[in-house]
Amino acid sequence: MKGRATGGGLVYSTDAGRICPECRQPVKTCVCGQSAVPAGDGIVRVSRETKGRAGKGVTLVKGLALDAAALAALGKQLKAACGSGGTVKDGVIEIQGDHVERVVELLKKDGRSVKRAGG
Repeated sequence: MKGRATGGGLVYSTDAGRICPECRQPVKTCVCGQSAVPAGDGIVRVSRETKGRAGKGVTLVKGLALDAAALAALGKQLKAACGSGGTVKDGVIEIQGDHVERVVELLKKDGRSVKRAGG
């Protein structure tokens, strides 16, 4: 098998989703450190985006150096404070609607260094 790269194997399963190539566990339950806390510069950036969302505005919160569980908990708090829905994807909290000012205020109260990004 000359054409195959070494270390290949199962990358996605319909049962569990993405599979970690190191420990062969679903990424959500990965134990090998693949999903470690992302290193950042310590500044949380809050922006508004409409690209790819059919003109609907979304507030994005990036740069939080938290693990997945803490990020989900913070996302839940911010969504409740804004009174809207949202999600946490790839280390970014997305909140439906234009809530940039409110999110910046809440994060500053929490003692974080926050910048408003974008126009």
